Amino acid sequence: MKGSIVISLSIRLVAACITALSLQGCATAMIPANDVTLAIVNARVWTGNPRQPWATAVAVSGDRIALVGSSAEISKLVKNRPAVRIIDAAGGMVTPGFIDSHVHFIDGGFRLASVQLREAKTPAEFVARIKAYAATVPAGTWITGGDWDHQQWGGELPRRDWIDSVTPNNPVWVSRLDGHMALANSQALAAAKVTRSTKDVEGGTIVRDAGGEPTGVLKDNAQSYVNAVEPPPSPAMNDRALDAAMKYVAARGVTSVHNMGSFGDLATFERAQKDGRLIARIYAVTPIAQWERLRDTVANRGRGDEWIRIGGLKGFVDGSLGSHTAAMLAPFTDTPADSGFFVETADNLYRWTSEADQVGLQVVVHAIGDRAIRTQLDIFERVARENGPRDRRFRIEHAQHPDAADIPRFGALGVIPSMQPYHAIDDGRWAEKVIGPERARHTYAFRSLLDTGARLVLGSDWFVAPPAPLEGIFAAVTRRTLDGRNPAGWVPEQKITVEEALRGYTINAAFASFDDDIKGSIERGKLADLVLIDRDLTRMAPETIAGATIRMTIVGGRVVYEPGMR
Repeated sequence: MKGSIVISLSIRLVAACITALSLQGCATAMIPANDVTLAIVNARVWTGNPRQPWATAVAVSGDRIALVGSSAEISKLVKNRPAVRIIDAAGGMVTPGFIDSHVHFIDGGFRLASVQLREAKTPAEFVARIKAYAATVPAGTWITGGDWDHQQWGGELPRRDWIDSVTPNNPVWVSRLDGHMALANSQALAAAKVTRSTKDVEGGTIVRDAGGEPTGVLKDNAQSYVNAVEPPPSPAMNDRALDAAMKYVAARGVTSVHNMGSFGDLATFERAQKDGRLIARIYAVTPIAQWERLRDTVANRGRGDEWIRIGGLKGFVDGSLGSHTAAMLAPFTDTPADSGFFVETADNLYRWTSEADQVGLQVVVHAIGDRAIRTQLDIFERVARENGPRDRRFRIEHAQHPDAADIPRFGALGVIPSMQPYHAIDDGRWAEKVIGPERARHTYAFRSLLDTGARLVLGSDWFVAPPAPLEGIFAAVTRRTLDGRNPAGWVPEQKITVEEALRGYTINAAFASFDDDIKGSIERGKLADLVLIDRDLTRMAPETIAGATIRMTIVGGRVVYEPGMR
């Protein structure tokens, strides 16, 4: 009898709420005030939830979102509750925590402390920066990182003779900003035993001078010669790099990342979780050639938790446009005898994709050139047909230069284009010189891909580009190149809206890691991963978006960044 009365009262309560068209008010009444730990009021809350797109306040209970509603009702709920932290957004914008869907997280952390070459605008400055950095490290220390861009000084590749005299005591192994080629000095080449008689490897090139001597630049798979002799960092060094990376991205509003790395990276993440140091959630993607190891790991330990998830495998089809190693259907415009190459065979990619898919793992493949993209789309289509229907969420990383005929296939096949908008405004300075104006019309085809029904996912590719979603949103919305020469946007027909870009960094990115049920939107019961921005991005002139700032980053209900925080 007592149970019947309770049920009857519950039914009448719900009926009253429906009659009053105030389901959110019902939710408020059902939340004990002493369960709320944090509240944000007076905000423009973009929820990413189409059923409730906007609100003005959010209440958090522990690590979960407790209520999304009005400032009036949430302020009333937490009134006279001194234990609740109340954040007055003062009209600022709250969004779901940003998810960077493509990073090299440990490498990014190391880059924060390495020689900085990205902004070197002349060969002389390039050399001077390496010389200055070499003076700060002990003899014998490897100088790595760098992220140089030879397009800054017209396109001439650097050479080892530029830097040998300023680094007599240190091996040097510094990467181009895309990671697809690197420069070694003579010490590093000697350690790797790379000489004029060393043969190129499949999927890689040793750049040589007119006399056949290595210049020091090694492309794609040829980098393995030096990588094999570079001393590995210690676990303690990896831990410091991770801590630096997490702090760096938190200041930019990033609460989750999809790490394209190794099983060694996974071990570093797990140490941080065990020690209670994690302030970013991580989808740890491992190499596709090791799919059996991931299969066994998942079988033994599951796919992880809300902090560290596994289940994704990363493969490569080709290199990059800037290194002329992207696999193209037709030759490069500026080097008519060259059309790039595959860094892995199509047969291996098909076999690994099929076998991994059969055991329920997600396949994530780097493809930049139009020939590479077509090849991987063909593989995905074949595997899906042969293995039968399931929720597989295949991804193509970068997807930068698709042939026009292949763009509709993303939507038709349900393949996720995982792209990096900053690359568009960076590469747009010189890409037409490499691929010509006709192919450039459908490069970084954000708008066209969305129009096919594809679920566009956005990220940075850090260390290659800044892990700053606000800069990425600016790039996707304006397409203004970094040199200022395209104020109306490079290939402006491929611009997208602010809300489309926000979805790429939130709910779509969560979908791409099978996490959209727990994060990516501001909804009751989801993880309280939130970002407070100083102004509403949807009400700003697009060209001013890059000037917005992050006021606060919250992960699991805990403030992990605000100005002045150590």
